[in-house]
Amino acid sequence: MTTEEQPKVKLYWLEQSRAQNILWLLEELKVPYELETFHRVNLLAPPELKKIHPLGKSPVITITPPGSTEPIVLAESGFIVQYLCEHFGQGTTMMPKRWKDGQDGKVGGETESWLRWQYLLHYVEGSLMSMLILAMVLGALKGPKVPFFIRPLTSLVVNQLFSRMVFPNAKAQLGFLEQQLETSGGDYLCGSDLTSADILISFALIAAKDKFETFGTWEGGTPKTLYPKVFAYIDRLEAHPGYNRSVENVKKIDSSLGIKFPA
Repeated sequence: MTTEEQPKVKLYWLEQSRAQNILWLLEELKVPYELETFHRVNLLAPPELKKIHPLGKSPVITITPPGSTEPIVLAESGFIVQYLCEHFGQGTTMMPKRWKDGQDGKVGGETESWLRWQYLLHYVEGSLMSMLILAMVLGALKGPKVPFFIRPLTSLVVNQLFSRMVFPNAKAQLGFLEQQLETSGGDYLCGSDLTSADILISFALIAAKDKFETFGTWEGGTPKTLYPKVFAYIDRLEAHPGYNRSVENVKKIDSSLGIKFPA
């Protein structure tokens, strides 16, 4: 495919959002892309994003096929990741091989690494992020923006919710990821190679790594000592050259844009 025939890819990147995952993925896929950045307004996405997608959220990408003037608009992180990998992932490790040799199209013919990858695309947004977003919202209810005279009451309620809902869930999630890393056969969740599933989970884990300890009392140690493979994995993701390239690309446009959720 010549340069003139390449689809035109544009990422609408919102600060402190999972759009960072998609930016990193585009770097790994070596797909030429255009980047438009947005600041949050009162912690929310700006109204301009509704011009791209009715929900006004990020990440959103548009892909204009060769010879067309009408772009395809893709939203939701898992869907974006799968679409990009299926169309641009050839020759990369971003999507594991799907079929075992001679098992194409057969029930049960999928490779273990592909099954993990497919599951993780749904797990990250369906299970992990929902728990972390709940923790972030509840944490704000006992933060400095809550009037001081009602903060003791909101803090009491929040602490109860954390102990009953967030903390048990966090332990289950970290235990699950520890087990996945123990059995993957490599340094990443699907094996020895970085895949788009690792990229998809990166924003959540990097943003939350220093906050897990505040979720409750961890018997027998700290999250880092109880789940050493998970925290070594987070460090590996944060140190990856592709992740750091994606961060630098944003800083080149506007150094005031935030990558991670604020502490």
